[in-house]
Amino acid sequence: MTLEEFHSNFRSDLQTTIAELVEAGEAPFPSEELVFAEMVMGHVEETGACDATTVCHWNGKVGNAKLRITGYALSSDEKALDLFVSHYFGTEELNDLQDADAKATATEGIRFLFRAATGTLEAMIDPTHPVRDLVATISSRWNDIDRLRVFVITDGRTSAKRFSDKEVHQKMVAIEVIDIDRLFRNIAGKPRDELVLNFIQSIGRPLPCVHVPDPDADYEYALTAIPGQIVRDLYLRFGPRLLEANVRTFLGSKGAVNKGIVGTLRKEPEHFLAFNNGLVVVCDEASFKRSDDGDLGLSVLKGLQIVNGGQTTSTIYYASRNDRAIDLSHVMVPAKIIILKGSKDEAREQLISNVALYANRQTAVKMSDLSTNRPFHVQLERWANETLCPDGATRWFYERADGAYNVMLLKDGTTSAKRSKLKEMIPPKRKLTKKDIAKYHEAWRGKPHQVAMAGEKNFVAFMAALDDDPAIVPNPLNARWYREMIAKVILFRAIENMIKTKEAKEIFRQGWVNIATYVVSVISDRLGDRLDLEKIWMQQGISGGLRDLLWRWAIVVNSEFNRIAPGQQISEVAKRENTWAQIRFAIYPATDSSIKEIK
Repeated sequence: MTLEEFHSNFRSDLQTTIAELVEAGEAPFPSEELVFAEMVMGHVEETGACDATTVCHWNGKVGNAKLRITGYALSSDEKALDLFVSHYFGTEELNDLQDADAKATATEGIRFLFRAATGTLEAMIDPTHPVRDLVATISSRWNDIDRLRVFVITDGRTSAKRFSDKEVHQKMVAIEVIDIDRLFRNIAGKPRDELVLNFIQSIGRPLPCVHVPDPDADYEYALTAIPGQIVRDLYLRFGPRLLEANVRTFLGSKGAVNKGIVGTLRKEPEHFLAFNNGLVVVCDEASFKRSDDGDLGLSVLKGLQIVNGGQTTSTIYYASRNDRAIDLSHVMVPAKIIILKGSKDEAREQLISNVALYANRQTAVKMSDLSTNRPFHVQLERWANETLCPDGATRWFYERADGAYNVMLLKDGTTSAKRSKLKEMIPPKRKLTKKDIAKYHEAWRGKPHQVAMAGEKNFVAFMAALDDDPAIVPNPLNARWYREMIAKVILFRAIENMIKTKEAKEIFRQGWVNIATYVVSVISDRLGDRLDLEKIWMQQGISGGLRDLLWRWAIVVNSEFNRIAPGQQISEVAKRENTWAQIRFAIYPATDSSIKEIK
């Protein structure tokens, strides 16, 4: 597929999404540009490049200077903030966005950030606009924020994907572009291409190493020690994406091993190399150069993943962030670099999986830790592939491996007609990711505060719950469980779409997904087995009577959020366990016996 074909297909997907929203009367945003922004931001979130995203359009002027954002992503600890600013062409042909225009678009977001940080923006904004709460958060939490990025998102093509950092109120802001070419490479190409480490740029010279080439093997090997500051900066820049092939995420600094890492960083940083087992890194490509003294060194690693040492990496980052007294200038981290050589993607990914597994064997990691291949996900994928909806013609799609839906369209949709037929049978709105299932399942299980942690954190908690109590889901999965799971998805999305309409924004100003999550948890808590999920599956939707009830319950949930923490970001308040305790026992309108989904 060419870039032009991808652009055409992406635009087709956009128009399909808009048509579906208009037909359902649930279009949440007033313009094509914002629907485009929601799709792109959702993809950036799915790749793990940022936390949960929120489309939130605002523009204004200070003198002749324009300020604008299209959306944002704020980390759960409010220490990382990403702003999105769109530059949308909306044309059938593929346009080039000049670097000067991309920079100008980014500058509008930079100005917004500056005014918010200095406390001079809040008074300019209508108190009812949802961006007001974000501005208040930026102003109050500015000193604690340690990663700032502005993303220009565009359906055009740019030559540069990153620009020089800008200083805003004594903090550096990274500027990146998500253009149609970068989307293409992420969706249809290799998302690890984004993960590049250039030692010449970072430390001014190649990194000394021992290189062990093997012409007969499917990999090469290099042994080195990476400066601690580079490890920290890598995690700051790429976050959890660095650890996608790692079997664990950050477990906190209270465990014995991580406490030891922090202790060494504080008291004996020069001994870190001697005390720590280090990292195992795989990469798609590596370049070597001679240093001035003639020694061989690593110059560039491309497509890197840390498959062992995730705790070391994240602990170095969080420890140095939380304790400014920690000096990483004397910290060196031992590293084993595995350079992949095979040309077949499937074989390369299998090698990465095996390296991740065996490199972690010293702490008895089980095969089930590699979540994609766990029986739960394999079985769920099989049920999705084999179960037609009640119309006998369409079905849902479970994306066990990231990007599988687009791979299916690329592989089987070889012509426009075939692609259209595939999308009729499996519409994009019926695609479910692993994180989606974790969200919908845990909301129904009465864990809305956990779901509010979003994305990877909720997914990890869901997987841990399955380990602790396998009875949470049947094993093996069965047809009834699958149909009821889809019914819960339909229910959740119906609530979210209902409260995101333009008309509903007068009541529901922010936190739509959080409100929907809490409403689903209330439904499960109060109705439970009385709600006929099989009927929702058969309808692939909900009745008007149930919709009216959910609307009234959503109003109560929204009011409770405003009562519990007036003026605060719902996305943050929703993460508190005591919030669920209060919302759970609020007074809700009584159910109506005429609602046909209630038994």
